Amino acid sequence: MSVVLGVDVGGSTTKIVALDESGEIRGLLQVRAGDQLTSLFGAVGNLLYSLGLSLKDVRKIVLTGVGAARVDGELYGIPTEKVAEFEAIGRGGLLLSNEKEAMIISMGTGTAFVHAGADGSAKHVGGSAIGGGTLMGLAYTLLEVRDMDAILHLASQGDLADVDLTIRDITCGEIPSLPPDVTAASFGSVKSTASKGDLALGLINMVIQNAGVLAAFAANGCGMQTIVATGTLATIPQAREILDAVGNLYGLRYIVPENAAFATALGAATLAL
Repeated sequence: MSVVLGVDVGGSTTKIVALDESGEIRGLLQVRAGDQLTSLFGAVGNLLYSLGLSLKDVRKIVLTGVGAARVDGELYGIPTEKVAEFEAIGRGGLLLSNEKEAMIISMGTGTAFVHAGADGSAKHVGGSAIGGGTLMGLAYTLLEVRDMDAILHLASQGDLADVDLTIRDITCGEIPSLPPDVTAASFGSVKSTASKGDLALGLINMVIQNAGVLAAFAANGCGMQTIVATGTLATIPQAREILDAVGNLYGLRYIVPENAAFATALGAATLAL
């Protein structure tokens, strides 16, 4: 079996997808390492081993992401090609969601917004410095944990009522356009009894809600009604509920597709088929 490898070399993790000659996904893997080259080489070797493939079975390695610039020429003797990250985000988001056109959120270390058009176009319409890097950095500062699994475990026991300020907390009457449970200020009402779980959930809610709201503004500016969430943060348990709430607020549809973390790597691989 001959495969093409699409590799998204991000700021903190590397995602890799193997596609066969027909474009079918044969394998997926996400690797975190101390530096980008280590995670890149490790991801390629690990995925091939798990699939029972050798280097001669790889026709091409397609690189994208911020770390792609660190590679020139061949990798393990295999030809490499680089594709623009925003094009890969757009293509991958549409493929995973089966949408013809959408606003794609890529939630990685930071957050990017890409308008993916039905004509194959991909336009970067903005971004935010708040993303997974923010979550990890603040979790270490506030909770003294560096591991995402530990953050998610704490958050599963948390209560936003002990952390966030809502519209209900600051108004006496109803505001037609703002439901009472909408966040008025993230971390605006931290109780002295707030637990680490409460803080962890507050951090997750703040980061994902920020991405969702900014994506809504971007989508409205482009006349879009559908937003596809991709990237590692899109896969955490709370993401869908948070984004659905933002969607209800703005009258938009948010999709979190299967394998959302691998959208950019998938898009890169398909651009080279």
